[in-house]
Amino acid sequence: MKPETEIKTAGMRALMAALGAVDAEHFIMLMQRERFDYTAWRKEGLPDITVPQLHEAAALAWNCKES
Repeated sequence: MKPETEIKTAGMRALMAALGAVDAEHFIMLMQRERFDYTAWRKEGLPDITVPQLHEAAALAWNCKES
């Protein structure tokens, strides 16, 4: 398991890559402001795909951002 600091850093990088700095900060504020049920969000808020599919989509998106 990775250290918490490494996970937080990777998460922020992913948010910023996907949303940009301003919307990433807005997302964090929204998550902190609302009572958040991760289990319910995971069932309803994420696409119904496997982890390998999600990894592939993220890798493709990351490669497009680096070009």
